[in-house]
Amino acid sequence: MNSEDKAEAGDGTFTEFPRKLPENCVEYLLFILDDRLQAPSLLSDLENIRREAIRLCDDIAKGYIWQRDSFQLRLERDQDLVYLRGATDYGDAVEDEWLIVYLLRELTRRFPALWVRVSDGDGEFLLVEAANLLPKWLSPEIDSNRTWIHDGKLYILPLAASLGVKRPLSLTEAVSYIKSGSDDLVHSAFVEAEAFYRLEKYPGHIRNSIHHSLVTIPRKLAYILHEKPSAVAPAVEAFYLRDPVAMKPLASSSQEVHLPPEDLVTVSVKFTKVLFAQLKSQRFSCPPIWTPVFEAAETPTSEAEEGQKTPARLDIGMKLTSGFEMLATHADKKDNRLAREFAMLLEDLEEDGDQVLPSNRDMEAWEDVKRDDDESWLDINFEDFENELQGNRGLRSGKRDGFGDSTAQADLQKMVSRFETFLNDESAGLEGAEMEDMDQDDDLSDEDEDSDDEDKAVSFDEEQFSRMMREMMGLPAVQSKGPEHSPEHSKPTTIPDPTVVDGDGNDDEDIRQLAAQMEAELKGHGALKLDPEPGHSKAIKARDSNSKGKEKMDKGEESSEEEVDIDYNLAKNLLESFKSQAGMAGPAGNILGMMGLQLPRDEDEKDED
Repeated sequence: MNSEDKAEAGDGTFTEFPRKLPENCVEYLLFILDDRLQAPSLLSDLENIRREAIRLCDDIAKGYIWQRDSFQLRLERDQDLVYLRGATDYGDAVEDEWLIVYLLRELTRRFPALWVRVSDGDGEFLLVEAANLLPKWLSPEIDSNRTWIHDGKLYILPLAASLGVKRPLSLTEAVSYIKSGSDDLVHSAFVEAEAFYRLEKYPGHIRNSIHHSLVTIPRKLAYILHEKPSAVAPAVEAFYLRDPVAMKPLASSSQEVHLPPEDLVTVSVKFTKVLFAQLKSQRFSCPPIWTPVFEAAETPTSEAEEGQKTPARLDIGMKLTSGFEMLATHADKKDNRLAREFAMLLEDLEEDGDQVLPSNRDMEAWEDVKRDDDESWLDINFEDFENELQGNRGLRSGKRDGFGDSTAQADLQKMVSRFETFLNDESAGLEGAEMEDMDQDDDLSDEDEDSDDEDKAVSFDEEQFSRMMREMMGLPAVQSKGPEHSPEHSKPTTIPDPTVVDGDGNDDEDIRQLAAQMEAELKGHGALKLDPEPGHSKAIKARDSNSKGKEKMDKGEESSEEEVDIDYNLAKNLLESFKSQAGMAGPAGNILGMMGLQLPRDEDEKDED
């Protein structure tokens, strides 16, 4: 596979379409850039780096369960370049991608001549993390092959690498420029801190991303998971992405299956939090073959607490067993190595019989066989979310999970602070965000110049606009006391002749009456009642007297000391809008999705009871 992204050559001629990585896939290229090395020595050093990388991964991520593909490297030859290349499909677990970045950064610290380039389907995702601090000349259109990791630091290739022309670099050009030993490589501690921000939680986050849960599964499956714990990933994915064809073995109670619900045992299974959430969140009707098991489990037990946990453990176990059953249908033909290994292990079990299965005493000796981690991190509490938005971490006592854990606190407050910075950017004019150094079509330049000349002749009087709006809404006029509104600066007014019928005046009167009627009706329904809960804690405080809003109010507008719980009403309206979508796509869900928030499903009231 060609690893270069080439769209245009230096003279502007077209060479080929740029290659794009698949979605949810990260690619990493490792180069030894040392002119003193000969070809045999280069190959030997690359092999040493590959072995050290695998050893480092085993040490740091020992026992880690990858969502789809694991960290892997192989030798590549592309034109005159010889390097190590790896590609990992991380699926829904974006943390797998950042774990790989952490491994690569640590690897560059052990080999002084090692240079690493990493990208994904979105391109230079490290630059995306530091977008607010990047140089203005660096745009997504020209950032290809400009980001490199060396000696644990982040370097950006300057415009000089492309001879001062704003265009993307080819991989060959980037490698040649680094080999030239130029001192113009851009290294900023601020950009590096933002780009590597997510790496601060490693390697501790590897342990925190694992979740153990007690599940009730067939003894045969318990043995398979004990021998191959990582096989849980393709099984959960098979269940999560199931289709009618994959569910055919479970459709009938008379169908022969590989893992029948017989000889059930309750053991602890290791998941990642992403895998467990995928399994737990799915609504799945009980297959006919499992119906007698659930009916027997409904019999009350002597211990009330255990009686409540048994159906939940059985439900997770039924989903997990169904996932392995779907995986076993075509496991030998899948590209996933773990799926093929599971198929081989299952085949050996069917040949050897049940005598190789462990007894209850054998399973009691397994490590963490009874471990059952807390699942409260799955719960989303609105009070926690509101406190995090306000930065009030210490308002609640006791252990806090969900929105209260350290990772969520950092990510959520960072998102809110950047959003507020964007909204409070006073440097942006009426035309919105600045789009400097972006490519523009040449054929639109003349038209833009004409429109600019026309815009210069247009003026906007804020005071006049405010006065007209207040008149239309039937509000009292505000008398401005500023020097710019003194009599010598005000425009002369004309008193209309009462004998002349003014059609515009009648229209304004109709609008005022209509607005008054609408306001009365909205107040009657409580739509204008901003704080429906008296005594509710206020989230938004009035700004101090130095703010611009206060200055405007001091000029004549009536100020109110009453605090309005804007956060509460905003959240209430968002939730009502989301609920009205009835599970379908809609504006509230789309807006929250773009902000990285996923609201839970609106469960039935009977389920909540």
